[in-house]
Amino acid sequence: MARLLLLLGRRLVKMVLVVLAVAVVSFLLIHAAPGDPASVIAGQSGAADQQLVDQLRQQFGLDKPLITQLGIYLGHVAQLDLGFSYPQQRSVASLILERLPATLLLTGTAFLLALLAGVVAGVVAARHAGRWLDSVVTVVALCFYATPIFWVGLMLVLVFSVWLNWLPSFGSETVGADLTGFAAVLDTLWYLTLPAVTLGLFYMAVYARMTRASMLEVADQDHIRTARAKGVPEGRILRRHVLRNALLPIVTLAGIQAGQLVGGAVLVETVFAWPGIGRLAFDALMARDYQLLLGVFLCTSVLVVLFNLVTDLLYLVIDPRVEAV
Repeated sequence: MARLLLLLGRRLVKMVLVVLAVAVVSFLLIHAAPGDPASVIAGQSGAADQQLVDQLRQQFGLDKPLITQLGIYLGHVAQLDLGFSYPQQRSVASLILERLPATLLLTGTAFLLALLAGVVAGVVAARHAGRWLDSVVTVVALCFYATPIFWVGLMLVLVFSVWLNWLPSFGSETVGADLTGFAAVLDTLWYLTLPAVTLGLFYMAVYARMTRASMLEVADQDHIRTARAKGVPEGRILRRHVLRNALLPIVTLAGIQAGQLVGGAVLVETVFAWPGIGRLAFDALMARDYQLLLGVFLCTSVLVVLFNLVTDLLYLVIDPRVEAV
């Protein structure tokens, strides 16, 4: 228990420092980008005269020095206040909380699909190393790894939505159906299929290659040869010795890529019109909604460090020999 508390304490301190660094860097980069939010808002209101622009800059605090604006922003973040989206006339926190479940559903489904299918494909390739089945898995994995995510999404829409008419191509639910209960769950899963498969295929290829390489490396170690010499059944060797020892690098990779899934969701949500925070960030960028962009960046950074924390805790479960460092 003391070891676990020590690990949690160290990781929490690092998490706070990482989130603070992301908040500062994001703030500076966004304010260094061309374009003036006050001018954009004034133009949208149809009265883009200089007096209105000056009033808006004063209202948003854009007339203050950059370091002062940064201090004010960090002070609001410390109070869990992410600001106000003037183009949408709503608080940033409410907009993110409204879209976050859709993104977590998409990325979580894609992550589980990629991890399970990738590990199974890697195990099959490792057990048939050097044979035709290994070659098939390797070629398919490399094809998905080398193909851009947005192109895969468009091809899946073309095949399964346009040609075969099996799955819906855009959105997250049937408009106007007003479904409830289990029917609503099935409807959401129906719309989730193509986006989740599109996002998961790239990472499935990575896990398949990593599982294959890791299992082949472990299979050549002395304790595996000893187990075979003792007559231990091959299935038991695979499950209890090879696969368990090969899981640690896979967990490491999965923990890193779990955070990357949130970033990759921006393209997928845009292609499939999925109402998540990735699409929200894209819309905010087009509208020069800096407060909303900063809020999305901060939210995704928190998700990434939380995924890394969960990965560190899984280390202790899979391999207790790993020290809390």
